[in-house]
Amino acid sequence: SLILGFLMAEADPRFVGVNIVMPEDAYPARRDYRLHMAMIRFLAAKHPGVKLTLHAGEVTLGLVPPQDLTDHIEQAVAAGAKRIGHGTGIAFEDRAEDTMARMAREGVAVEINLSSNDVILGVKGADHPLNLYRAHGVPVVLSTDDQGVLRSDMTNEYVRAVTEQGLGYAELKKIARAGLHYAFLPGEALWADVSGLKPVAACADLAAPACTKFLSANEKARLQAD
Repeated sequence: SLILGFLMAEADPRFVGVNIVMPEDAYPARRDYRLHMAMIRFLAAKHPGVKLTLHAGEVTLGLVPPQDLTDHIEQAVAAGAKRIGHGTGIAFEDRAEDTMARMAREGVAVEINLSSNDVILGVKGADHPLNLYRAHGVPVVLSTDDQGVLRSDMTNEYVRAVTEQGLGYAELKKIARAGLHYAFLPGEALWADVSGLKPVAACADLAAPACTKFLSANEKARLQAD
């Protein structure tokens, strides 16, 4: 399945990347986690153009044996993931500080799913690591996880970020920008430094002909400019 996924993503632009899903607390996922990461590292080296996001750390205390809380996110980042899905269990990992520092340094975003983590894991409010990630400079994006299952939408996720996590307007704008910057969209990004809102040289002036040309060639940058 992994081989097929990498080949499809490499051959057909309709497939934007590769991920693995299903319950991380299931016995095969826990037993073979290190093997799965080795398989992904091997295939990522063979297909370096394929984008990779990985569910990791969608576990919490009491759901799995303590040893399965110690390094799943760390392993996923080391395997080459450009985004981490959920990452709910980060505070229980042995090298959490190092992992978050690496995510911040290398621009590995965490996909935060507030409704999903509440319904599936019972993790919400002050127990949720959203603000822990933000405090460590890790790029944060919001997601519904699975809109059809959880009956949530993006508006509700932003509402929860305000009412449950205490985020303000500036933080929501930053998350919205990050959603595009770390998306697996084709082309280059508008921002040379998304945290400082520093654009690439061609778009120092969005109205300049050089920027118009750059935006026409890069869908990601064009959506960011909009």
